[in-house]
Amino acid sequence: MLRLDCITKVFGGLTALDNVSFSVGEGSITGIIGPNGAGKTTLFNIITGFYAQTHGDVYLGSQNISFFDTEKLAGLGLVRTFQNIELFGEMTVLENVMVGLHTKSKSGILSCSFKLPGHVKEEKYIRHKGQEWLKFTGMTELADIKAANLPFGKGRLLEISRALATEPKIILMDEPAAGLNSRETADLAVLIRRIRESGVTVVIVEHDMDLVMDVCDTIVVFNVGKKLAEGTPREIQENPQVISAYLGEDYAA
Repeated sequence: MLRLDCITKVFGGLTALDNVSFSVGEGSITGIIGPNGAGKTTLFNIITGFYAQTHGDVYLGSQNISFFDTEKLAGLGLVRTFQNIELFGEMTVLENVMVGLHTKSKSGILSCSFKLPGHVKEEKYIRHKGQEWLKFTGMTELADIKAANLPFGKGRLLEISRALATEPKIILMDEPAAGLNSRETADLAVLIRRIRESGVTVVIVEHDMDLVMDVCDTIVVFNVGKKLAEGTPREIQENPQVISAYLGEDYAA
């Protein structure tokens, strides 16, 4: 589904990523872990078009998507969520999800301005689909609440709901468990599995090792801009280099 070949990113004299290569299998859940400053979010920013790599290529399936902008990537089925929640606070929960659906809208400016029949029909469809995605993420009862009034954990779910509304092939989540309590994290694990079961490939950057070890099929470990290791959760837990650089003995298998 996703392949990175020799990705290098240099900021001035600092090498943030150094010759990183790995693949993400279709229908998998892949975790990317490592200390702060290891290059994880930089990698996400390159994949999703926020940064341009210095060297290397990114492939979605067989297509080289290097240097594509975020809008084009979303159209190809690649979306992401962020460390810091990015919502439209004055819009309702449902309206936020409808924004994701509007990325596929076919109505033009004139149709929208004059509320032509085609636009009205499409808006009804978008509202209905938005409600379906809120049901999928367990947020139906919050549909009419302003996004700014949501508790933090529900804001995380809304951002995921909006991303899913674009009907992606692959979703990249940047620290989705950050700021969640243990119950919310457990519910997030269930949701991530449901997303994969719906046919969407999942990649997560995460510091919550219980979540990562629980849901991921494959884990890629970064350290100081380089790929340190790659394997199953058990293989990562048993890797002496990973234990020394990041996990510590508490997570050793």
